Amino acid sequence: MMNNDNQISKQTTLFGYIGEHAGASRFSAICNKSFKKNSDDVMMIPMNIREDDFFFTVSNMKKSHVDGAIISNEYVTKTVEILDNSSDLVNRAGMCDIVFKEGETLRGDIFVTRVLLEKLKDLGVSKVAMIGTSAHAKAFSLMACGFSVSYFYDDLEELILFTQEMELDNVDVNRIAYGMEVDFSTYDAVLDFSDLDNLDMVVKLASYNFDMKNTKEYSNLKTRANKLDATYIGYDDMIEELTTQAYRLIVKGNN
Repeated sequence: MMNNDNQISKQTTLFGYIGEHAGASRFSAICNKSFKKNSDDVMMIPMNIREDDFFFTVSNMKKSHVDGAIISNEYVTKTVEILDNSSDLVNRAGMCDIVFKEGETLRGDIFVTRVLLEKLKDLGVSKVAMIGTSAHAKAFSLMACGFSVSYFYDDLEELILFTQEMELDNVDVNRIAYGMEVDFSTYDAVLDFSDLDNLDMVVKLASYNFDMKNTKEYSNLKTRANKLDATYIGYDDMIEELTTQAYRLIVKGNN
């Protein structure tokens, strides 16, 4: 077990939290508190990694003492090409937010989207408006069984191709663009996974409005939600749920 001085032994499982501003996040501290509380010989280390150094850092994990890593939102699409093995969800969505070292190979998976889905269920969300065709959008679409989802983007052709790639049938696709007035008030939740410059065309938001951006990333949705006095929920607003799930996966992987 980890002692009260948080000392690391040769048997300690080391997990990284990799992000451009990892040290500014509470993610590692909350996970370490759980490890210590439950006498797990595991420690998470915040790793501030610049974009230019990301590939080198993760690929060299294979021969390091680090047993895996949580990947912060800004790097989730950059991880996939480094992996040796990955889940079908990772391959189809094109993103990875948790990495496990297995021997001298790296296996990747997605856990953030699962946490988001559980959060939506806990809030009683049924009807969802999702904006964008990004990797986050793909992951959500592949796992959104039980939700009524309407899809929005400024490029209808790209959106239709997205629904075909995700093998979605009888879907509600809609254009959202500058100069329009878009009312999301009939939806329980809005998920913004887009690359739109702004959301000024939105005149009303839903009861709950999510993106998975951390506080160091600019959020168009947060800006618009503040303007419209609507509820915004980002990555750091879900930190308790995210760290709880990360803890379970790390400890399970260590047993």
